Amino acid sequence: MGSGAFVKQSPRPQAGKGHRLNLAGIDLVLFATMLALAGFGILMVYSASTDFSLVMLDEIPTYLFQKQVAWFALGSVIAALLALVDYHYFQKIAVPLIFLTIGSLILVLVGNELKNGAVRTISNGSIQPSELAKLATIIYLSVWLYNKKDTLHVLGLGLIPLAVIIGVISGLILLQPDLSATMTIIMLGVLLFFLADGDLKQIGMMLLIALVCVGLILMVSSTGQARVASYIEFLRDPTQAEPQLRQSLGAIVNGKFFGVGLGRSNAKLTGLQLPHSDSIFAVLVEETGLLGTICLISLYGFILWRGMRISKNAPDMLGSLMAAGLTFWIVIEAAINMGAIVGIFPLAGTALPFISYGGSSLLSFLAAIGILMNISRQSGKTAQIDERRSYSASVDLRGRDRRRRVSRPRRTASTNR
Repeated sequence: MGSGAFVKQSPRPQAGKGHRLNLAGIDLVLFATMLALAGFGILMVYSASTDFSLVMLDEIPTYLFQKQVAWFALGSVIAALLALVDYHYFQKIAVPLIFLTIGSLILVLVGNELKNGAVRTISNGSIQPSELAKLATIIYLSVWLYNKKDTLHVLGLGLIPLAVIIGVISGLILLQPDLSATMTIIMLGVLLFFLADGDLKQIGMMLLIALVCVGLILMVSSTGQARVASYIEFLRDPTQAEPQLRQSLGAIVNGKFFGVGLGRSNAKLTGLQLPHSDSIFAVLVEETGLLGTICLISLYGFILWRGMRISKNAPDMLGSLMAAGLTFWIVIEAAINMGAIVGIFPLAGTALPFISYGGSSLLSFLAAIGILMNISRQSGKTAQIDERRSYSASVDLRGRDRRRRVSRPRRTASTNR
């Protein structure tokens, strides 16, 4: 299969037992891209949330901005730790991690009140487990597929257990309901199975099952039905789009090429729902224009490029799967959010990575970058070991050659005597 370009099954060379901090191989381009995105996001949260904090929350104008800065500080510490701790450690904690995730998703459904037609948070609204579940699912599935790589082609040992794992997690998220997170989990599961060199027939079965599940979700979910109906109506007659989409498109048109300037968005003051989170892309386009949009999309493109490079150069299949899964997750979330705002997809309520306000999503994405940098660092350590071995072999070979060249004249001299 073509997935071999990213997923390698060669054994990982051991780096020795030194305790010295080794930062070789850290992807500085990825690090700089993350800083640029997060900085851009904090700036946009400040611009989009001041009026919302004051009017809707009855707080100081910088209330949400300050919280986002605090989340970024915490997320940066988590990312730094994950960049330093060998990603193979996840093999030991993958099972407890996924059980903790399932427990938190169950906790969401118990004893919480509906908010905007859904219940998605715990700890007084400060934690959204469905966002953390995406990260945990990628980690767990990467470890599971790595451990089961020799039996993935067996239906009862590959596809069926994988479908059960994905079904439990996505089912709990669907009950909240969170349609976009549910579909993201399913897409990532199919993608990781493909990259792990799963059987083509089983991949086809997974795609069929995924389509059936999506259809069932839309049939039983009033929210999903309403969004799809609204989207179809928009495709038939754009003038009949729902108010949220009309507000978003109006903001985009108003932004033109250079934008109206930071803090000068009209849409965030005239009915655009959640301008600091789900709809922040509309505010961003209005205030920074097409130029700012191109810069934003380019930054996501850099993440895709560096993430796939890290996946390709990872020391083993586990690193390749994890890097690819995390990278595609970030890019898929960005594409869904931006696509929904411009009318390409139905409105989904997906966070724009590193840009939208939200502690759980920001922590998850920063953690993903930390893991990517760790895989990159492990690849750098492996490359250093290989280079040292190659150099040592060359020195030994040259030494042997010199000894041979020195000894030959001596034998010749003794013969002449």
